[in-house]
Amino acid sequence: MNDASIPVCQAADPAPRSPGFAVPDGATDCHFHVFGPADRFPYTPNRTYTPPDQPAEAYRHLIDTLGVTRCVTIHPSVYGTDNAITEWLLQEAAGWSGIEMRGIAVLDAGIDDAALRRLDKLGVRGVRYNLLYKGGPPAEEIRAMAGRIAEMGWHIQFLVDVSSFDLATYADLPVEIVVDHMGHMDPTKGLEEPGFATLLDLLRGGRTWVKLSGAYRSTNLQQTPYTDVVPIARALARTAPERCVWGTDWPHPFAQIPMPNDGDLMDELAVWVPDEKQRNAILVGNPARLYGF
Repeated sequence: MNDASIPVCQAADPAPRSPGFAVPDGATDCHFHVFGPADRFPYTPNRTYTPPDQPAEAYRHLIDTLGVTRCVTIHPSVYGTDNAITEWLLQEAAGWSGIEMRGIAVLDAGIDDAALRRLDKLGVRGVRYNLLYKGGPPAEEIRAMAGRIAEMGWHIQFLVDVSSFDLATYADLPVEIVVDHMGHMDPTKGLEEPGFATLLDLLRGGRTWVKLSGAYRSTNLQQTPYTDVVPIARALARTAPERCVWGTDWPHPFAQIPMPNDGDLMDELAVWVPDEKQRNAILVGNPARLYGF
């Protein structure tokens, strides 16, 4: 596949609105990406999409608008296992006044121990396996990688559709697991869908976390509020509120519906978790434990 045949993403809304609820001090965005410039950070040819440049400065404007002061950059699939942009961003963020950042890497199985320790020092706290889009390492490498990162206290992060991927296969890993975007669960399948039921069981087990994020990926609606996703998010938060975290998923790569505004997306969290104390734990205390803020 040549670059011309790879679909180009929409850009994020450049004018985010402030959320309509009081955002607590230490609020954390547990899932965002930065893209480009492409001539400095080239994309892997084996990718599903091509994003427009979405620079660090635009993300900083976003979190200042939302009231977020802690954040976790997630290495995007379009870069394969070349973590140069993630390493650069973690170093760059060290100079951002009032902001703390951690990172999640995508790693080649051949990475040496010295490189792992260097990433840990930079603030990397986990390894992502994106099994929905091209560019990531294969699932066959998960167990070996989990064994290597366990001593550093890292976790394995999954981007999967829980209705077609058996998460229970990895319940015995020596590390905790984190599931992106509410398990990419199609709301039309209902809360009794076996894969979603497995996710809830794993959350009850105490070694699995889930991100209340990416509702625009699962919804069958065209704009916020994504009311069809509410039962899914509430079921997750009700089952294990102490192991839920939240993320913007900015700049919303490969969105298949009209681009939402990030203030509206953050307001969805107040609908999913109306209790302020519980919502503040999801925004502050839970990510502090998971990422070591």
